[in-house]
Amino acid sequence: MTQLKNDRFLRALSREPVDVTPVWIMRQAGRYLPEYRAVREKAGDFMSLCQNPELACEVTLQPIDRFPLDAAILFSDILTIPDAMGLGLYFAEGEGPRFKTPLRTLSAIEKLAVPDPEQELRYVMDAVRLIRRELNGRVPLIGFSGSPWTLATYMVEGAGSKEFSHAKRMMFDEPGAMHQLLGKLADAVTQYLNAQIAAGAQAVMIFDTWGGLLTPRDYQIFSLHYMKQVVAKLVRENDGRIVPVVLFTKNGGQWLESMAESGCSALGLDWTTDIGDARRRVGDKVALQGNMDPSILYASPDRIRQEVTDVLAAYGAGSGHVFNLGHGIHQTIDPEHVAVLVNSVHELSAVYHK
Repeated sequence: MTQLKNDRFLRALSREPVDVTPVWIMRQAGRYLPEYRAVREKAGDFMSLCQNPELACEVTLQPIDRFPLDAAILFSDILTIPDAMGLGLYFAEGEGPRFKTPLRTLSAIEKLAVPDPEQELRYVMDAVRLIRRELNGRVPLIGFSGSPWTLATYMVEGAGSKEFSHAKRMMFDEPGAMHQLLGKLADAVTQYLNAQIAAGAQAVMIFDTWGGLLTPRDYQIFSLHYMKQVVAKLVRENDGRIVPVVLFTKNGGQWLESMAESGCSALGLDWTTDIGDARRRVGDKVALQGNMDPSILYASPDRIRQEVTDVLAAYGAGSGHVFNLGHGIHQTIDPEHVAVLVNSVHELSAVYHK
């Protein structure tokens, strides 16, 4: 077991004392980095990059080599599970992810098999193992998955959508079919994340990108219920350390209290929720991750430092805060502005940890 040289991220998620607030950035390995674009071109297409453990490792480490971030996150995609279920994932230029065979019937759902993470998704596990080796204890590695509900929306719709009309029609008209799909996906996500933990992921995150589409009633029934199932079955200790679990529902600020009761270690916040208010609402039940508006990174360095100051002050003194953006970094952000963000978090947060 390699000793971690920087464990601020894991300590903050357990609400243990830290010297400064840890920071990482959603989509930190991505198109805003010129070195990423070069590797992406070498790979040929996005899925070829995801499915090549050596290249996935390379791009995972790129932001760690460039910035003093406190965690690395596996380079992959949330739709690897549906692809392994045989739906035929591909990426149309300028249109995002699509599936060749979307799920529209109960009979199609019944035929779905839960993939074996070390078989159909072996490339992901090989990438995790390689990244852990190459990190050599510099920072912890985060594994992740989409939530069952978010995966289901793409699988039924066949692509991204503003309304997700096919998915919502199934939810309302054929709830039994949707629940059968979500049950299989909960099993698949659980196995997938546990395999990542066994391969070396030191924390895991569940991205519920589309939970915010739902009414309060339907969020509890179709999204949070299945995330709770996943959390309850995850391996929570490995290599002699706790494995924290972060839940992130985009536009889910109204449900923080319910999410905090899920058994997770931390909640991810988008920028529509004040982090100080979130802390008052959940108390010491969970840590919080977030939650600067990604568009602040288009502003001047002075404005970025001011926003960092404001977010840190809103959270206040003590551990339990992992600084992050409220969603993924935009592809047209200047990397130098990311350096300003990361350095500002470390510099300005020390006063909150004395």
